[in-house]
Amino acid sequence: MPLPPRLTKRGNVYWFRCSIPRDIKKSYPKAEETFSLGTSDYQEALKKYRQASAEVDGRFVEHRSWMSRQQRPSLLALTDEQIKGVEEAYYWHLLDEDDDVRSDGLDDATFEYYAEQIDSTDAESRHLYARGQVDSFSLMEAAEVLSWESIDLVLDPNSPSWPKLGRAILIANVRAATAKKQRNEGTPVETPAPPRPSLKHTSPVASEIMQGWVAEKSRAKGGWTPATAKANQLWAERFITMAGDRPMSEYSKADAREFKSTLLALPPNWTKIKELEKLSIKEAGQRATALGLKPMAGKNVNKVLGFVRAFWNWAEANYDAIPSNPFDGLNVKISGKARDERQPFKSAELPAIFKSPIYTGCQSVRYHNSPGDLIPDDNGIYWVPLVGLFTGCRSGEIIQLRTEDVKIEGEIAYIEVTDDGEDLNLKNSGSHRRIPIHRTLKEIGFLRFAERQRKLGHKRLFPDFPKATDGTYSTAYSRKFSNLLKAIGIKHNKISFHSFRHSFEDACRNSRIPLDFVNALQGHAQQGMAGRYGNGLYGLKLLNEEMQKLTYDELDLSHLAN
Repeated sequence: MPLPPRLTKRGNVYWFRCSIPRDIKKSYPKAEETFSLGTSDYQEALKKYRQASAEVDGRFVEHRSWMSRQQRPSLLALTDEQIKGVEEAYYWHLLDEDDDVRSDGLDDATFEYYAEQIDSTDAESRHLYARGQVDSFSLMEAAEVLSWESIDLVLDPNSPSWPKLGRAILIANVRAATAKKQRNEGTPVETPAPPRPSLKHTSPVASEIMQGWVAEKSRAKGGWTPATAKANQLWAERFITMAGDRPMSEYSKADAREFKSTLLALPPNWTKIKELEKLSIKEAGQRATALGLKPMAGKNVNKVLGFVRAFWNWAEANYDAIPSNPFDGLNVKISGKARDERQPFKSAELPAIFKSPIYTGCQSVRYHNSPGDLIPDDNGIYWVPLVGLFTGCRSGEIIQLRTEDVKIEGEIAYIEVTDDGEDLNLKNSGSHRRIPIHRTLKEIGFLRFAERQRKLGHKRLFPDFPKATDGTYSTAYSRKFSNLLKAIGIKHNKISFHSFRHSFEDACRNSRIPLDFVNALQGHAQQGMAGRYGNGLYGLKLLNEEMQKLTYDELDLSHLAN
């Protein structure tokens, strides 16, 4: 604890001494507040001591305010309203100062001298204003006004608003000189009311709004998985850290453009690259460019921009005075189609997958990529690729299936892809659909497998794939499937489990299945008829008729269990 103020004596004169409070000690310009009270009389010293204590306390408060301002993120620019507020505050200050000068009365000599000062200041201000120039004194005064309690704004030293602020100071000087000259002529001119702290922002800063966004999206039924919430929050936080945590009304298109430029420079998984891992996102982008590192794909840049754009849209819908979304229209143009990122399996790749040790004999479930005598047809590693091949489902949709989602209506067996249940998630509402089970899946024993899982009391069809720490069922399996592709020597960056979805679409087209039915089977939301096939009871028969037309040319699965 700092020592309280003390009254000490040096020779016959009393001195004031006060140690610096711990919270400001490191940045305070003095090691101790100490000065002479200028008296040797004890009673007078006590009176001056009390006045000095109040004065020093004021200095400490002012320094804390300065520290707070230093820690706040600076604004890149000021609005026209804020600049006008600085002008009005300075104009009030000049007239209030003039009131003080005249308060005790002026003799003729002092009046003449004061009038000359007014004329000189007015002439200099008008000279600069007329030429569009700003002097250093006006900029210093502008910085001082920004620190006033009624303004309290922190502006970036390189902000383009500084010349405008200096010009506002010049305008206030000209206006005040005009008013002072009128007073000199005996014309009453009222000093305006002191400026109120109207320019300070009371709306919540972006980080506070973001917390509400993440909480709401994670809480809603069918809302974000933990992995989705983590990704959205991470990139929104990175934008806020880079642009500064401030009220959202203070962000501009320039902030969004700078963030996009940084993303375009960042390599994938940049936080795991030794040269970048300890840098801020902006520094990492600059360093990556200097090192010549290959940046992330445009698709991933757009994905990140989409996260922050969605945050802005939510804020705009839930809060007042949120400006238009600065991320609108900032997507990176990507040539080609989606399948340029992920392609269907080539004609030789599908046979290679289904002639791997999993389907011809492996060492064990754990070592399923090594040849052996076990065919694991009671395990998800066997069935998930086959279901993907004959349904076009995403891996997450398959792995989260429950035993009750394999159903029979009349004589039609089908899989219901739904988010109506605990821990179930779909990409969107159109993904909810019913998919008739292809005859090949029946022939190789899929319905028997599903019935076996039910009899064993399993709630999930593939309990061997637990939910990962990111809240999804597909994360761990994605690594397994990637390892399978590597083990059989066909892995490249254009194929993944999602390639089954493209292969299914191509096979449907080659089997002359109409596009409306393909979209319904894959969960692509459409208007009109196609939008009804996947959900309506009567559509199931039609879907089944089309599904049974599906064939894969040059793919022989006769060796699989039956």
